[in-house]
Amino acid sequence: MALFDSNLFSENQAVTASAASTNSLDFGAPGTPVGAAGALVLDLGLSDIDILVQVTEAFATLTSLKVTVQADNDSSFGSPTTLGSSEAIAAASLTKGYKFRLPVKIPEGATERYIRLYYTVAGSNATAGKVFAGIVASRPAAL
Repeated sequence: MALFDSNLFSENQAVTASAASTNSLDFGAPGTPVGAAGALVLDLGLSDIDILVQVTEAFATLTSLKVTVQADNDSSFGSPTTLGSSEAIAAASLTKGYKFRLPVKIPEGATERYIRLYYTVAGSNATAGKVFAGIVASRPAAL
């Protein structure tokens, strides 16, 4: 993965069935400062992390698509914690350029190391549809 890709969950990822994002992000294990008794506490919710999920190819044949932000201390996401999710968006709205409304920020108290997105397809599997998703510096207030 190139340096500029390090904040991407999905780059034009085809979502034809329910699936995790192509990439998960590793926020690392917190270290112990010199002279401290223990390691720092990782809390991603204190970092103002904005996530953008946008349709790059219109979806077809599914009923709806929902995007969930998940966290886990296990890189294989054996027991993920849901940090927030979009509403289920009807296929008619899933046209090129559509932006999902996710939680404005990762919630305070998100202390797990890995973050990914999970795309949940309802109805039939999609025959077309792609998304771009990643961490962005900020989102327009209108989202």
